[in-house]
Amino acid sequence: MITKVVVMFVFASLLLIGCNNSGSNQTEKKEPKSVETTTTIQDETKQEQDMKEEASKTIRNSEKENFQAEYRLNKDNWSFEPIQDAEPKVVLLTFDDAPDKYSLEIARTLQKLQVSAIFFVNGHFIESDEKKSMLKEIHDMGFSIGNHTYSHVNLKEMTKEEQKREIVKLNNLVEGIIGERPKYFRAPFGSNTDFSEKVAANEKMLVMNWTYGYDWEKEYQDKKALTEIMLNSPYLSNGASLLMHDRKWTREAIEDIVKDFHKKGYKILDPKLIETPE
Repeated sequence: MITKVVVMFVFASLLLIGCNNSGSNQTEKKEPKSVETTTTIQDETKQEQDMKEEASKTIRNSEKENFQAEYRLNKDNWSFEPIQDAEPKVVLLTFDDAPDKYSLEIARTLQKLQVSAIFFVNGHFIESDEKKSMLKEIHDMGFSIGNHTYSHVNLKEMTKEEQKREIVKLNNLVEGIIGERPKYFRAPFGSNTDFSEKVAANEKMLVMNWTYGYDWEKEYQDKKALTEIMLNSPYLSNGASLLMHDRKWTREAIEDIVKDFHKKGYKILDPKLIETPE
């Protein structure tokens, strides 16, 4: 009898130990399984991000390969002519001296109105992290970025070496911020030289001036006056390149300017449709 009790006691003890070990093993297995699951999720998330980036790159390359320019620069009046059957009644919006104080607000207004523009940048405006971030935001909103030299100097008063530095230094800086080099070049005061045009060509940029602009003149430093002259300039023509600046009154007038051009039957030209050097 005693022997039976002892055997039963030993059997019960072994059974209890087995249950405890089993519970311990289950706990031990849960931890690596949880870590493994988390790692798998992270790997899948990274794979999804990589796939999205690769897809975006493929789309951009495909668009570039299939792209056909619809407008070509006419240097006689610095306007843009349609290639084949593109819409002739367009105007191009451009803004110099960006991004000083008002460029981002102007860009946001244009984005709201769903129209495009070129922002011509000066290097001394994008030396701080704040202004670099502002430029990147303007670019990320879909606007084209142009080169307006690093220091906004008269190129005709500079040596060839200085001219090249003013242009290339800015392109390098812009590329470091937005990931691409400008495709458009506008010399300060419209003061190009044969050499600056060669530098721009080597940088694969289209040299641009403008058809007309007024916002630097004292009598048009007002929302109403600027709107009226931009809409009713004697130089207004199909494909006109409109020059404006990073100015308070320009920021205030730009929405009315765009809306009134639409009322007159003009479309705002997307710079990405312009033929540029390859």
